[in-house]
Formats: sequence, structure tokens, C-alpha cells
Amino acid sequence: MPKNHSIILLAAGAALGSSLTLALLKLISRNKSLKNSRQAVSSIQYKGQEMGIDKNGYNTSSIIEREANAKAENDLFSDDLLKDEIVHEHLTRNIQFFGLESQQKVNKAFVVVIGLGGVGSHAATMLLRSGVGRIRIVDFDQVSLSSLNRHAVATRDDVGTSKALCLKTHFQSIFPESQIDARVQLYDASSEEDILGGQPDFILDCIDNIDTKVSLLAACVRRGLKVLSATGAGARADPTRIRIADLSESSTDPLSRAVRHRLRREHGIDGGISVVFSLEKPKVKLLPFKAPNGEEENPSEYQIVPGFRVRIIPVLGTIPAIFGQVMASHVLTQLAGFNIQTEPIVSFDVDHYCLLHQRLIEREEILYGAAMHVEVDVEEVVYIVKELWRGKSARDQASKDVGRGMWRSVNNLTLTRWDRSKPASVTNLILLKFKEAEDHDTKTLDELKMEEPMFYDMVTNVLKQATRDFGL
Repeated sequence: MPKNHSIILLAAGAALGSSLTLALLKLISRNKSLKNSRQAVSSIQYKGQEMGIDKNGYNTSSIIEREANAKAENDLFSDDLLKDEIVHEHLTRNIQFFGLESQQKVNKAFVVVIGLGGVGSHAATMLLRSGVGRIRIVDFDQVSLSSLNRHAVATRDDVGTSKALCLKTHFQSIFPESQIDARVQLYDASSEEDILGGQPDFILDCIDNIDTKVSLLAACVRRGLKVLSATGAGARADPTRIRIADLSESSTDPLSRAVRHRLRREHGIDGGISVVFSLEKPKVKLLPFKAPNGEEENPSEYQIVPGFRVRIIPVLGTIPAIFGQVMASHVLTQLAGFNIQTEPIVSFDVDHYCLLHQRLIEREEILYGAAMHVEVDVEEVVYIVKELWRGKSARDQASKDVGRGMWRSVNNLTLTRWDRSKPASVTNLILLKFKEAEDHDTKTLDELKMEEPMFYDMVTNVLKQATRDFGL
């Protein structure tokens, strides 16, 4: 190797080593500062304990700790976390994905996660890793050995500790810049203001008790808070069937159905709440409850907290983890203002799509004398019906009809051209009821634009999506 090449390599190696050393020193300095700030918080907490506050980890909702945490963290960091080199590098992939301004929105967000089991622990962990600046984590329960098959961070050393404080401890070593408000609390009417207060940007409901879940969701609606609710993740095994939709569309999930019924009956709430659920029917049943002597007993007689289950739901640990990841992804994209289109819940099968394709051919032959300008096949009809029109008439996009009602609605639907001067292509087909299609075919687009400008703009924007999706 030539001498000058060797010198260049040595110089480059020295420069790289220096930069890595500087980064390491900065990180060590940062961690030392954080440790000192937390020691100050602990000192204030200890003083609170002298004043009669429980020292066994059940004082996390106290005003003293919350104010101390907020002051220590706010003193240490500026509003814009991304100005810090360590934080910026930690979140560099997110910045590349969302863009700098959108990631800053995530950093400034405040999210509350209620229920820190298999679903909630994974959701909260990914929110933290993605840079959410303030997270309130709430659970009254403790880590058990049986929860280690699905918990995001708990180890055997954490067994017996509260789930909230367990997460907080681990979080401090993952993204210490985030303000973590850990609450060892049970959500109910008396704790509503304490848990939901502070104007959070999003609430994640990861509770598996129906009474508490209904109460929480009703409170979120009443307060105008954005909420995403997890339904049953237990007894399921197929990750490809997990969906996000409005509560009114989750007709296949038993827990969703029960929650929907209670919200409608007790609170007059008929939808408008996003839920994560599985289209899969439960694969296994609740295990029978047996007393210490081995005989089956009434589970309610062993409840420590009224209304909470003591029977065991068999759980494949991967499914609640994926539920939590799905929830975190949804919240992060919402916070960042990153638009995504969730897959609609449409109860059509292949025969229905074939029928709609055949109707289109017959309609073209009647109106235009031939079907030669039909430029879509059955697979493209599936895209048009599901992705563009969500299984409903273009004039009925606000409808919440699902399940059997949607199956029956195919009898009244047909595809027709939006612009009669252009062929029946993926970018020029609209799904309408028969009578609506007949009326549509009597008007020009100019007439529609003048008479129904909002409808015209909506359809135009939907068809532009097809243009983008197909690269046309």
C-alpha cells in the first residue's frame, strides 16, 4: 500500500475514534445528569414519605412526585428535544420517516396508557422508543410470573412489583428524556380526573375488564379526548386478522360487541371510538376455575376487586404484543399528522365481487352497446369496492352498516362510470345503488359540480387515490 494511503487511513481512523469518544463522553455526561436529577426527585419523594405518603411504591399518583418529576425534567431539557445530539441520533429513523416537524409533534405529545399488561406494555414501550415526550402509565396490578410470556420489558426480577413502576424503571434506561408519570391506580369514577386530566393528546385503553372499559370510554367521549381501545387479544393466534376500525364495525369480536351494547344502552354512544380487534374467532375457551383443593368453584367468590376476572384466558403472547404495536403505530401516525388509510372491514366474498364485475359488464352493454371499454378485472373490482368505496355507496359513506347488513347491501349496488366520456377504468368507476346510478347517468359532471359541489369534490379526491395507487 502506498505511504500516503496509509497516512490517510490512519488519519481517518483517528478522526472516527475521536468522534466516537466524544459521543460516548456526551452520553455518559447525559446519563450522569439524569441520575442526579432523579436523585433530587427521590429526595423530594422521601420527604413526602416522612409526611405520611406510602413508601412501598403506591404513592406514584401523589402531587409531590408529579411536581418533582416535571420540575426536574423541565429544568434539564428544553422544549425541543431534537436539538440534543443523542436524542436526535436515537430518533434519526423516525425523523427520516415522518420528517423533522412531524417528529417534533411526537416529542411534544402527551399520551396516557391505561392497563399495562401484554397489550399496554408493548404500546407504551414503542411510544417511548419513538420519542413521545410525556407518557402517563396506569395500572393497579403487579407483575406475575405468568405475565412474562407477553410483557414488553418485565423480567423475573420484576415479579411482585407494580406494573407501572416496573415500566418506569426500564423506561429510564431506554429514553430517559421522556417524562414518565407512573400511577399505581385503578381507574374508576373517583380517579377519572386524576388519570385523564392534563389535556392528553391520546388515551390508550388497554383494560380487559368490561365495566372499567365502558366507564373509561364514556368518559373520553364526554371529555372530547381521542381514544384508541384494545379489545380481546386472548385465545387468538392469527396476526393477519388484526384490524383498526370504528367500534360500530367490530361486529365479529365478542368483547367489542358487549362494550358497544353497554355504551349504547348506558351512555347513548353508538360509535365514534376507534378500536383494535381481531376478525378471528377465539380458538380456545376460558379455563375452568378451581379452588386450591382442585374442585371447581364460583370465580366471583375469589375476586379481590369486584368485577375483575379471576378465570384464566389462554394467551399466545405474540398476539397481545402485536395489538400493542398496532396501537402505538396508529397513535404515532396520528400525532405526527402522517396520513394512512386503514383497510376497511367489508363483508364481501369473491362471489360478491364477481357479481359486481358481471353487473358492470351488463350495464356497459345496455348503456353503450358493448363491454369493450370495461378495463377492470375482478381483482381490480375488489380494490375499487374495498379500498375506494369501503363496500358502500359513494352517497352513503357515513353509514355504519356492517355485518349481515353489508352482505345484503350488495344486492342493491352496482359500478358505473363517473365520467361517461371515459372508459370504465379503475380511476373512473363509482359504486352506487341502482336508483342512484340511474340518476347519475342522466347528469353531466358539470351539472353535478354545480348542484353538489361537496359530493363532486369527495368523489374526485377518492378517484385521485386510485390514480396514485396505480401510478397512473
